[in-house]
Amino acid sequence: MAEMSADAPLPRIKRGRLTEPPPLGDVPPTMLAQVIRPHRYGEPAMAFAEEEVDTPRPGPGEALVYVMAAGVNYNNVWAALGRPVDVIALRRRVGATEDFHIGGSDASGVVYAVGEGVGAVRVGDHVVAHCGQWDSADPFIVAGGDPITAPSARIWGYETNWGSFAQFTLVQAHQLVPKPPHLGWPAAAAYMLVGATAYRMLCGWEPHTVRENDVVLVWGGSGGLGCQAIQIVRARGGIPVAVASGKERGEFCVALGAAGYVDRSRFDHWGIPTDWRDEAAFAAWAAGARDFGKAIWEVVGERRNPRIVFEHPGEATIPTSIFVCDNAGMVVICAGTTGYHAAVDLRYLWMRSKRLQGSHFANDEQAAALNALVAAGMVDPCLRRTFGFDEVGQAHQLMYENRHPVGNMAILVGARDPEQAEF
Repeated sequence: MAEMSADAPLPRIKRGRLTEPPPLGDVPPTMLAQVIRPHRYGEPAMAFAEEEVDTPRPGPGEALVYVMAAGVNYNNVWAALGRPVDVIALRRRVGATEDFHIGGSDASGVVYAVGEGVGAVRVGDHVVAHCGQWDSADPFIVAGGDPITAPSARIWGYETNWGSFAQFTLVQAHQLVPKPPHLGWPAAAAYMLVGATAYRMLCGWEPHTVRENDVVLVWGGSGGLGCQAIQIVRARGGIPVAVASGKERGEFCVALGAAGYVDRSRFDHWGIPTDWRDEAAFAAWAAGARDFGKAIWEVVGERRNPRIVFEHPGEATIPTSIFVCDNAGMVVICAGTTGYHAAVDLRYLWMRSKRLQGSHFANDEQAAALNALVAAGMVDPCLRRTFGFDEVGQAHQLMYENRHPVGNMAILVGARDPEQAEF
């Protein structure tokens, strides 16, 4: 499978056995889904298979959504591999009965049924789902805690079942926000997980929220998270500086609003630094980190370090991020795509009052705030490739091999073509 550029023509979209939607509100007893089972764990191209399964029914506080399109995220690469967590075994240990996983943590669609106590959405509403689920009766939440940090918080379509790679998906009603009217169904399915995650990272950690003229370093600027972060920073008046690998990806970031980009392939100091007691080796690492910092100054046009560093590579980049972050600034991280074992030079952390902040998805208010930016046209979903329903495994395989296009990807489920906006 060759990598596809952002400007390449869309491939022929395959619908498999999918049919036209049933009448509004008519929920069939079974549905088609792209299903992962333990005996297929492995590379995503082989892990997903189309199956007919029972259609779930909404309970109290829940809604059943007919899926028009689904987004593609790395969490279901992990689900396909069965590592680092076997999500099926994990759920069965706490009482789940299903011996399969239906993934998908982004969706756009139409509400077909609601459970008891649901008043915020109605059958027929056109919606986008965010992926945060939790128990509203969780004592942590009842006491005023942020729901996404509660012990009961889970990511729908990864830690929970009945995700968006199916004709119907089961969600908690609070997950649903109005679909931006100007977007087609695939674009509406492509932005919420990464966009709301980025919004919380940049706007959720007072006092380190993006202010007018703040320099913000955005790692992986051409990826799903980074393309949303660049636009959020720009919408709030900040100065986004992207990190990208190569000219094509860097220019994509600039087109989104980045002030410029740093090509990480120019540097070779990545990873955990040599022990500081090896003075010569540590000095060589520090020289590489300083050169990286100077490249940021070149983009900004003055000697200004980033007040916020938007992190997700983790192991390979955290030492450099801490080094280049401004005094009293923040490095905020939501993932570890290069690994989870990172080193921090504590001298820079405490002597210069820097902050290393973890961040995980978003709460309802933050998801709604991101959705408002999208609806206002200030943040674009950056949908760059759309797949057919029988290509779910292929889409995740490209992501697994890091051969996916810039921006975001989506899967057609109920929608018939990449531009469809009506139901």
